[in-house]
Amino acid sequence: MNRKTMAIALLAALAAGAGGYGAYRLGMNKGMEAATGAPDPATGRRVLYWHDPMVPGQKFDKPGKSPFMDMQLVPVYADAPADEGKVSISPVVQQNLGMRTAEVTRGKLAMSVEAVGTVAWNERDVALVQARSAGFVERLFVRAPLDPVKKGQPLAALYVPDWVAAQEEFLAVKRMSGTGLDGLLDGARQRMRLAGMSDDQIRAVDSGGKVQPRVTINAPVGGVVSELSVREGMTVAVGAPMFRINGLSTVWVNAEVPEAAAAQVRPGTLVEARTPSSPGTVLKGRVSAILPEVDPATRTLRARIELENPGQRLVPGMFTTVRFTPAAGADRLLVPTEAVIQTGQRSVVMVALGEGKFAPVEVEPGSESGGKTEIRGGLEAGQEVVVSGQFLIDSEASLRGTATRLAEPPQARQVPPAAQPRPADAGATRHRGEGKVESVDKDEIVVSHGPIPSLQWPPMTMGFKLPASGLPGKFAVGDSVTFEFRQSGEGEYEIINITRTPGEKKGRK
Repeated sequence: MNRKTMAIALLAALAAGAGGYGAYRLGMNKGMEAATGAPDPATGRRVLYWHDPMVPGQKFDKPGKSPFMDMQLVPVYADAPADEGKVSISPVVQQNLGMRTAEVTRGKLAMSVEAVGTVAWNERDVALVQARSAGFVERLFVRAPLDPVKKGQPLAALYVPDWVAAQEEFLAVKRMSGTGLDGLLDGARQRMRLAGMSDDQIRAVDSGGKVQPRVTINAPVGGVVSELSVREGMTVAVGAPMFRINGLSTVWVNAEVPEAAAAQVRPGTLVEARTPSSPGTVLKGRVSAILPEVDPATRTLRARIELENPGQRLVPGMFTTVRFTPAAGADRLLVPTEAVIQTGQRSVVMVALGEGKFAPVEVEPGSESGGKTEIRGGLEAGQEVVVSGQFLIDSEASLRGTATRLAEPPQARQVPPAAQPRPADAGATRHRGEGKVESVDKDEIVVSHGPIPSLQWPPMTMGFKLPASGLPGKFAVGDSVTFEFRQSGEGEYEIINITRTPGEKKGRK
């Protein structure tokens, strides 16, 4: 047989297989239509299909027990879509339950974030006093750290030997007579400046005509002496730090802001601070900076707040309660927070439709503050939502298989969805079944199987995941097989072993 003849034979076989499979699927669809199109003997209404209300995405062509829950399948009628997804509650029941509704409004969400902070020195309000000349500390007027000082208050008296020679030279030139001495006087003044004397001290020597070897150091600003580095009798070198003075007119508060709320706090955000030491007193300020560092232990960012400190009530180390008030954003849809039902994977509100009817609506919630929740999608302004008793309505809606519990859209094949497995569905449990191969690809084999007693499944067509090693042999559409499988994940079932049923012929290839 030449290659051309073999190609024609292969194409003919493929066409026959496709035609047979199409006829098979057409027969199944017609069978389902015939089964579901008949009226229900109990009600006389035409049945569209049967489903499990807790897993409404799966449709069945005949009544029976649900393979997912210990309950019977529920029919869905042709005249039901008008009320599908709605729940009716009588006015008497609404009154007995104290059911309340609220209108979906549009407004600005007043955001607020609270945090705990610690008072610290304002590092921008610091004065450092250093020795301008080498000398000896003869007397200290401030003897302990944290002593308060006022601007201009004496801090220490120093004896400076280096000044004596410079001043005597200046006075000697000044007592000389003759012309051309201006240059010598200017040079003597310059040497006094280089020795560390200020212009005021030089003028005092010039006017008094006496050597002044001692100098009194005064406080350049008012505040608290946070560091004291000298004692009486010490020798200090040029540039040695002597005092560090921190002002208390303003202080910093370092607040620990949770990482999740950091996006709402920005430099310039208004702040209100309260401290237990001054009950009833509210100190106001602004965020001056957000430090670019996250504490790995607490997962917080540090917000630096500058506060006015009237009466110096706040001192470093105090704890404060800080309330941030971000600027209000654009108008948004708002509902009471209690109206939103969090189901884990989605958020739902119950919308009142009037005449005692309610429908669940999936929404996209946003920020929450002050008992209000922002709704980014799913609702419109003016709608009425249930804020009390909505959980009863949600339970009733679940039992009726509403869109709120619609886990997945209907699939072409009846594949068990991600339902809660029973103890018998443990991954190590093997289940056995018999059926006919419908299709095979590299990842999945589809089998029309009979009942699975261990799972209480009725006959259905579904796909099974192939094992990592692949199928133990070649299988074709139409092969009758006996197979074992197990649950490999949520809603997925994997073939463990599969063989052709003894005595059955191979299907079409």
